[in-house]
Amino acid sequence: MDNRQTDRLLQMMVEQLELPDSAYEKAISRYEDLGAWLCREESTCSAFDPHIFAQGSFRLGTANRPLDGKEEYDLDLACKLKSGITKETHTQEFVKESTGDEIETFRVARGIRAPSEEKHRCWRLYYADQISFHMDVVPCIPEAQARQQQIREAMVKASASADLAWTASATTVSITDDRHPGYRRICDDWNISNPEGYAQWFEAQMRLAQALLAETTAMFKAVHIDDVPVYKWKTPLQRVVQLLKRHRDQMFRDDPDVKPVSIIITTLAGRSYQGEADIQSALINTLARIPTLVNQNSPRIPNPVDPSEDFADRWARPECRHLRLEENFWHWVEQARSDVELLSKSEDAEFITNQVQRKFSLSVNADELATGLGLVSGPTAPKVHVITGQTAKPWRMED
Repeated sequence: MDNRQTDRLLQMMVEQLELPDSAYEKAISRYEDLGAWLCREESTCSAFDPHIFAQGSFRLGTANRPLDGKEEYDLDLACKLKSGITKETHTQEFVKESTGDEIETFRVARGIRAPSEEKHRCWRLYYADQISFHMDVVPCIPEAQARQQQIREAMVKASASADLAWTASATTVSITDDRHPGYRRICDDWNISNPEGYAQWFEAQMRLAQALLAETTAMFKAVHIDDVPVYKWKTPLQRVVQLLKRHRDQMFRDDPDVKPVSIIITTLAGRSYQGEADIQSALINTLARIPTLVNQNSPRIPNPVDPSEDFADRWARPECRHLRLEENFWHWVEQARSDVELLSKSEDAEFITNQVQRKFSLSVNADELATGLGLVSGPTAPKVHVITGQTAKPWRMED
């Protein structure tokens, strides 16, 4: 196929991955409802100015339909208590339990049958109606200004723009974790995170597709792209992340513990993106650039909004050695590159249909491909490339 045909095929594949707008709209209404509950006058959290916001793939517009076909979605949220609490005045336990108590009263008031579930860092709330979600709510408080300043300087040193470093570092938060040794006492070394700052960085990378975003703005008759929900931007960067995550999920579907985590894929795709106007170019270039973006020494894959944090730190942990995470990561990168190359080189609609099903667990119609893309229906597929020295699926060291 030529580049235009390959890009159209990739668009057809992403359209199957895309969540319906109703899923995003339902997610927004649900976390806004929870936010309103936490802010009501009777809430024990209201004095702390709570703010609920989405993080992860729903925030970035990179969520996929589940691999197993069940319409169940994961919605990651943060609950930031913006005032009245610091690490010098309250414990992580207080922050987490206060938030959890209100989430439980919300569950009862809304008639949610499944009880809320406590996780190490968050509270999980299960919905089971027209669109099934589980919501993970991470309690947090603003990080101290001194630490924000350190992160700001580190971001600038790592080549972030001064504007992004300033706005992103200002949203750094301290999060609760019941495994932390200081969980039940006053301490100043809480774990930190910054999902809002990460979203700002990712959106800045998406904005490199200036012409496409201008068209999107015009289509929605918006004054500015910021007036359009991020999940409707549909930039090549978002599409690349969706496709790579789906390929990863299919490749490791029988052994998900060893698969590359989504934050690594999203970060490397974001760093690779240079404003390509089509999915095909963005995807091929991303897979080619990834090897140049992984550092030889720690941090191997730095968090762009906290460069001292290593998203690949589990690769070197002794307790994770049996998973061979780094080796499986590189195996996946090479397999994804090979599979995308195979698709782009074939002119055989039936072969392409089979490859899309096998490698992405997606269904495209061979006749529609032949008609819509001008492909042939005969056996002209290239020979399937098998990566030398690698197994056909993820593997672990034998016990």
